[in-house]
Amino acid sequence: MSRDPAVRDVERFIAEHGLLERGQEVACLVSGGADSTCLWHVLGALGYEARAVHVHHGVRGDEADADAEHCRTALGAEVVRVVPCAGTEAELRRLRYDATAHLGLRATGHTRDDQVETVLYRLVSSGSTRGIRVRRRDGVVRPLLGLTRAEARAYCERHGLAVREDTTNPDTKRGQIRREILPALRRLDPRAEANLAALASREPLLPRALERSLATLIASTEGSTAVDLPGGVRALREYDELRLEGAVRWGPWKLEPTRPGLAVRGRRPGDRLAGRRRKVQDLLVDAKIPRSRRDGWPIVVRGDDVVSVPGIADAPGWEGAVIATREEGC
Repeated sequence: MSRDPAVRDVERFIAEHGLLERGQEVACLVSGGADSTCLWHVLGALGYEARAVHVHHGVRGDEADADAEHCRTALGAEVVRVVPCAGTEAELRRLRYDATAHLGLRATGHTRDDQVETVLYRLVSSGSTRGIRVRRRDGVVRPLLGLTRAEARAYCERHGLAVREDTTNPDTKRGQIRREILPALRRLDPRAEANLAALASREPLLPRALERSLATLIASTEGSTAVDLPGGVRALREYDELRLEGAVRWGPWKLEPTRPGLAVRGRRPGDRLAGRRRKVQDLLVDAKIPRSRRDGWPIVVRGDDVVSVPGIADAPGWEGAVIATREEGC
């Protein structure tokens, strides 16, 4: 007897992304809907020790109670009760993950349709094409990202699996994308969903940490602020203008780092050059730097260590870590 096509597709996806080891125990976070029911059943068919877990937050009253009872009786699910602080999608998602963190490896029923909706929402709301991660750092995997929602539902029908419907879905932003925007995109081009899903698998233009740094910079209420980025680039925001510079400017100085992780700041009491006992104050005095200019002299650091006093001295092993030039007449 041939294996169900959905089972084959999920097996291939798991192998391609190294999500699960053969026969591994995994907690399937189920809502009672077709996607998570398909997830639980397919993983069991593939020989994994798949157990169902339902997080009951009670936001939808009697309907939520009925969902929990369905998961308990139809899927043998463990029901975990939580009390949400708010009913937002983000809050409920965080609660689901926090309440099940003790279970270790967990799987969710996100499908390719969820991936498309996520990419589309992030694209229009923030300009990002980041999709749903195949694997989260906290031990959550998404084995169904290669299946469509229709394929998951068809699987449940083929195997006689009863499912629940979330009647609140049409009222959410995701529901609006599903109901109004995606049909319009399909009319423009039948390949719209496949192309949007493909965006999620591309390497991002910026690492997440870098995106966060730039977002913080842009959101700052200060008139002028800056952040140093990898590769010796500085992002400088002055009121409503954002500029990227290839080197850090400090007064009349232009500082170009040749090593990662360096920062520049002003002199602080007690500063000493790393690897030496000499105080930065003494170095400036010996170099005959006028008192009026000492506090404005750039100090290059890595973490708490002073690695260079440009134009005067470098810490042992840090020679050439910064190319420092001073504008004439300054």
